[in-house]
Amino acid sequence: MSGHKTKKFTNKMQKKLVVLFLFVLLAFAGLSVRLFYLVRTNETTYQKQVLSQQISDARVLPAKRGDIVDAKGTKLATSEKVYNLQIDSYIMQDKEDYMEPTMQALAANFPQLDMSALRSFVVSHPESRYYIALRQLTFEEISGFKEAQAENSKIQGVYFEEEYKRVYPNGSLAADVVGFTTKDNRGQYGLEEFYNETLNGTPGREYGYLNDEDEVERTVKAAINGNTIHSTIDSNIQGIVEKYLRQFNEENKNAAKEGNGAENVGCIIMECNTGNVLAMGSYPTYDLNNTRDTSALIGSPRIEQYINDRNYTIYRNTHETITQEVLDSMSDEDIMLNLNNLWKNFCVSSTYEPGSVAKPFTVAAALETGAISPNDTYQCVGGLEVGGHFIKCHSYKTGGEGTVTVQDSIAWSCNVALMKIGASLGKEEFARFQNIFNFGLKTNVDLAGEARTANLLFPIENMGPADLATNSFGQNFNVTMIQMVTGFCSLINGGYYYEPHLVSKITNSSGAVVENIEPRILKQTVSASTSELIRQYCRAVVMEEGGLRRTGKTARPAGYAIGGKTGTAETLPRHNGQYVVSFMGFAPADDPQIAIYVVVDRGNGDSLGNAKLATGIVRNVLTEVLPYLNIYMTEELSEAEVKELEEKQIAITNMYVQQIEEEKRAALEAAAEEMAKRDAGLDPNIGNEIGDNDVLGDSPNNPDLSGDDQVQEPEGSNRTP
Repeated sequence: MSGHKTKKFTNKMQKKLVVLFLFVLLAFAGLSVRLFYLVRTNETTYQKQVLSQQISDARVLPAKRGDIVDAKGTKLATSEKVYNLQIDSYIMQDKEDYMEPTMQALAANFPQLDMSALRSFVVSHPESRYYIALRQLTFEEISGFKEAQAENSKIQGVYFEEEYKRVYPNGSLAADVVGFTTKDNRGQYGLEEFYNETLNGTPGREYGYLNDEDEVERTVKAAINGNTIHSTIDSNIQGIVEKYLRQFNEENKNAAKEGNGAENVGCIIMECNTGNVLAMGSYPTYDLNNTRDTSALIGSPRIEQYINDRNYTIYRNTHETITQEVLDSMSDEDIMLNLNNLWKNFCVSSTYEPGSVAKPFTVAAALETGAISPNDTYQCVGGLEVGGHFIKCHSYKTGGEGTVTVQDSIAWSCNVALMKIGASLGKEEFARFQNIFNFGLKTNVDLAGEARTANLLFPIENMGPADLATNSFGQNFNVTMIQMVTGFCSLINGGYYYEPHLVSKITNSSGAVVENIEPRILKQTVSASTSELIRQYCRAVVMEEGGLRRTGKTARPAGYAIGGKTGTAETLPRHNGQYVVSFMGFAPADDPQIAIYVVVDRGNGDSLGNAKLATGIVRNVLTEVLPYLNIYMTEELSEAEVKELEEKQIAITNMYVQQIEEEKRAALEAAAEEMAKRDAGLDPNIGNEIGDNDVLGDSPNNPDLSGDDQVQEPEGSNRTP
């Protein structure tokens, strides 16, 4: 091994290391002293720079949510600019003579401010740069202060933060269709929820920083406003529908018990050959600008929530009427539960057994498969023994209908004939055509909250002869209104099933078309020849060819030939004396342009299942809607009808003249006001405050309705789970 000396850490080296350590320590001490001196002598300057960087570092520029307009451009929902009053305590106290002039100006222009509390906050939070004292002020409300601020340079530390709020110019009009938003621009229900992402724009940002000359430099990324959706709804038709739903309620409320004229009333008008929904409304309804108004609940049945033995949350109709006393006793949670039930769209979210309006579907399926021919006849003695059960027809007390043709089975609503037709069809084909007509499936209508009904059809594996019999005339399975009217349009338009929709196009904030939503045929349900026969049979329900026993004659508006089908459904539990009555029709009878469907759910005092409750609404609505759509009369008028139309036409004319004059006056006033503001160099955007809305999660379907023309369900018959 060669010689190798090991180096040692000598005393001399240790001393050098200590000296180096002391030198570094002294350097850090010197730097600390210098930093302390700079901070102390320039504290105000540095604070201003830091705080200026904080306040101008980034600011969100709000995007305007897109409008919802009707088919003619009338605004159903819009967003208007509002202002939040922002207090900067630091600036307000930067000089001694800023505080008092600013406080005086605030007190003079904002009487709703608690000045004592505001002053206390400013004094106790001298470093605060951002405190919102008031929210969603209109331009008129802030203009006085801004004028004072421009005249007096000592008014400092007050800013106005811009944002938008949602406004519904027509109040409750089309509330079920439109829906509403919360303060954070989140859509709830209706089009607002379904098209939430389309309507919401993209907020912009303003970035700020101080350059070397202590000047603020900004980079702005502009906000992108939301798109506008153009609805198929016609506000005039919608207004007619809602007028007669309110009239029905006024005429029938408190009839047998305290409460509304019915637990629910709904109406849909749809174009037969496009799937466009022209009107959709229900009663009770609510004001979109005041969605938490609990007075809208008065007269409705109270909904309660409970946990069943399978640990499922159930929402149940108690059938207890909400009065002011009941409302006062309800907890906040109960009130919110019932408000959520009010906000739901009955036409797409609630389910029920359709009753006899389902009969044309059964007959169409049997004709399409060749199970029956148009020339077949049936004998009705008022009931039929099926599967060990005697199932009655509504003609039971009069000894039956006698000989019944296929047309008569619909025109007279004969259950016996339908049970025999259903037996000829068979349960497999019956179930197959339920799927073809889209029962049990979503229609995919562009509205939030469409109910799922897959589990509400009668399971074919459990369907016995009596079950098929009751299913054939609309018992023991559940549907929604939108399912029924969409399927019905396919029965009468040649067999074409159009996807229902409420939006025809989408445009951006510049007016350019982003998307056109064309009518979409999804399938053909029946042949043109079967469709022609169903039109003929449904015409007989209303017109003279149905004879004296036709069930829908009271639905016909004077001067028009229409077709349709009535329905009367006894609700669960059976024999409880409560019914769902309905009428589903089309006009004109020989060339259908529109379909109308009205459902009256448990009318107040309706202990007999009177379909006239629904046909009366249909007659009133069509009397105004058909002339508005330029659909001309084809039938001779009786003297009574002439008198009726003269009386109604006077009222209608006065209503439209008054409406036109009011619209002209409002437009002129708005134009003059905007011009005045522009001349003054002010922002013309104004609005009204909308409260925030807490919304519960999706409620399950309410399958507590049932249906047919006064049918006694056989004892022991299976029911839809």
